Amino acid sequence: MKRALIILSGLSVVLAMGWNSLNSEATVASSLKELKGDVNRGAYLARASGCIACHTDVVNGGAPLAGGPPLKTPFGTFYAPNLTTDTVHGIGGWDVDDFALALRYGQSPKGDSYYPAFPYTFYTKLSDQDIADLWAAFQTVQAVGLSAEEHQLGFPFNQRAGLPVWQALFFSEERFQPDTTKSEKYNRGAYLVEAATHCAACHSERNLFGALDQDNPFTGSKSMLEGEGKTPAITKQALLDKGWTELDLAYALKSGLKHDGDAFGGSMGEVVRDGTSFMQKKDLEAIAHYLMNQ
Repeated sequence: MKRALIILSGLSVVLAMGWNSLNSEATVASSLKELKGDVNRGAYLARASGCIACHTDVVNGGAPLAGGPPLKTPFGTFYAPNLTTDTVHGIGGWDVDDFALALRYGQSPKGDSYYPAFPYTFYTKLSDQDIADLWAAFQTVQAVGLSAEEHQLGFPFNQRAGLPVWQALFFSEERFQPDTTKSEKYNRGAYLVEAATHCAACHSERNLFGALDQDNPFTGSKSMLEGEGKTPAITKQALLDKGWTELDLAYALKSGLKHDGDAFGGSMGEVVRDGTSFMQKKDLEAIAHYLMNQ
């Protein structure tokens, strides 16, 4: 409760700042419409990026991408929306530019800002081709005419007018830039970790406003998810101290079994079940290589 009050006080300070000068308009490169998306690559990336895990209520037998289960946080409860091709309740009325606007800028086709529970702060680094592939895959999803649950947030978090301010303070639109001094394997792992699989979303500390501590990535955090406790540090040193190797880590992301014989539980178990267990061996090895060589 004390933490929630501190967060409320902190956000009030942000809301008090002048936001009238902020320009929330964003543009998307028209070249996206010229790219041909690969459905299979897009489906693979949708798994890796957590789209299936967050937007499908697996436990209650929900249809694929028709809306996610409750995501309980100190700010309130969020529900991932319907991403099927339904034109009323889903994204059937969007085009690829609308899709890119959401992923790269955290904005809806109408210009409304999304809550950062949607990890667009990571997806902004996705390549043009990956966005085109994802879009192609989403076009194959069967329409489901159901509206996702409304977020259940208390004041002031239920005031969307403050979201452009949050974005202006804590969000920067950017593409992934490979490190030319590193190997292809390292850069593939960096791209997956920093963009698609967004590992830092859970494994990095957040400030009073829910923004990531960019100066200390992967150092672990008190989980923003109710009942999850603390997410462990996954820096190179932290992993080495706990006896992890690249081989062990890649295998754990595929199987859910840790190097000590225990199994991942909680949200990490769901990440493996709905996401990383579907990934190719070479990509899991790239993720492990990057994390063990930060």
